[in-house]
Amino acid sequence: MARANWETPRVRTLELDVPSWADHRAGQHLDVRLTAEDGYQAQRSYSIASAPGEPPALTVERLDDGEVSPYLVDEAREGDGFEVRGPIGGYFVWEPDDPVPVLLVGGGSGVVPLMAMARSRERADGTAPMRLLYSSRSLEDVIYRDELETLAGGGFEVVHTLTREQPSGWTGYSRRIDPELLAEVAWPVKDGPKVFVCGSTRFVDAAADGLVGLGYDPRWIRTERFGATG
Repeated sequence: MARANWETPRVRTLELDVPSWADHRAGQHLDVRLTAEDGYQAQRSYSIASAPGEPPALTVERLDDGEVSPYLVDEAREGDGFEVRGPIGGYFVWEPDDPVPVLLVGGGSGVVPLMAMARSRERADGTAPMRLLYSSRSLEDVIYRDELETLAGGGFEVVHTLTREQPSGWTGYSRRIDPELLAEVAWPVKDGPKVFVCGSTRFVDAAADGLVGLGYDPRWIRTERFGATG
């Protein structure tokens, strides 16, 4: 590991030094395998947070009952080594030369592969209109909060909804993603946008079903789910 920084009290980004790295596509992931002194191994998949052309970085949320995330978030230090395999995946990916409007819908740490897409658009000077609908428990739980504010503009929009706690004076959304919220935020059906949804299974199903209910073609929607077991 080359370096690390905190995103929230439970989330940390690790920049990796991978010899002979062959680059990646926005939306791909890596498999990370840890081996204990007694030989026990644990493996989990983590989305790549960085844009193509940049060193691979993983943004990991600590799961209290997890086997891998507590080490990566709380213990891993610069110079530590662990096994990675990848990049992996060819379905949940986006290319910055695609001009079609893009809707990104993320819940919690599901924003990670979507951030790779936003960073890819910025790095490549992409022109596709891109909108991120990001659901977090509270403002403190918003991953990449400062960077998202910096990226906003020039065809990239960020819409937040805080589901559990809102700061004084909050004027954004304050509920879970539902059909009514999607109707207000999603691109018009006539635009034929591409959609990437990432989060827990319940979150992904609600968002995808809501978009289909608005008239979105299911073929426009690509989903990725995560859980405590990777």
